[in-house]
Amino acid sequence: MPLLSAILLASAGGGILSVLLATVALRMKADWVPVMVSYAIGALLGAAFLEILPHALEQAGSMEALSGTVLGGILGFFLLEKLVLWRHCHSEHCETHGSEAFAPPPLHDHGRSGMMITVGDTVHNFVDGVMIAAAFLVDLKLGVVTAFAIAAHEVPQELGDFLILRHSGYSNRQAILLNLLSSLAMLAGALLGYFLLAPLQWILPYMLAIAASGMIYVAVADLIPGLHKRVELIHTGQQALLIGLGIFTVWAASTLAHEWMNAQG
Repeated sequence: MPLLSAILLASAGGGILSVLLATVALRMKADWVPVMVSYAIGALLGAAFLEILPHALEQAGSMEALSGTVLGGILGFFLLEKLVLWRHCHSEHCETHGSEAFAPPPLHDHGRSGMMITVGDTVHNFVDGVMIAAAFLVDLKLGVVTAFAIAAHEVPQELGDFLILRHSGYSNRQAILLNLLSSLAMLAGALLGYFLLAPLQWILPYMLAIAASGMIYVAVADLIPGLHKRVELIHTGQQALLIGLGIFTVWAASTLAHEWMNAQG
């Protein structure tokens, strides 16, 4: 099999996996979606702090530049959300102006956090595609192992992304389509990595930092405030447990994937 075909096949596997995960999530009861947002928060923070940022720090030439990129990414996502809010306030009855600003918020957020996470996940998938291409260019076996590891740590993240899209008011079909379109960035990254790998090497850690900043912003700015609306002790304990479970899932998936890679030599 030609090398480029192997790279594209391995990268496409991530997109197929995300669609399969979305169809599994479709079977969840609608009442579970707000509850599972807590799990999604843990998965997002776990992926950002346990997997993406450590990997970016290993490759970055300057920690200060990488930290600045994360800070700039958070600011950029803030401005992007403001732009979405501005558009919403000019196209529909605004939820942030007038007496409705003091009313209980709706279940979903008119797609804001869904847009944020789609942007961040697209960047992340693009970088994953470049990493798969780089591994295949070094060694075919290393490429297969790397693709498997990336697919393994994508499992909890893609599930969390789907839940956030549901929470943001997207339909099941729209959430699946956005997941699929986002996964196509992995193919784009693989193609670009194959043809222009050397010039892209120094960009990788900073693209990872942007992806991490998007995940952090969505979890902290968009999703966690919604948890404070239920202050009962039982709900607080449930939320904390699910956040911890989301973090643990990312850690476990990452650990198992790295152990499997090491066992393969």
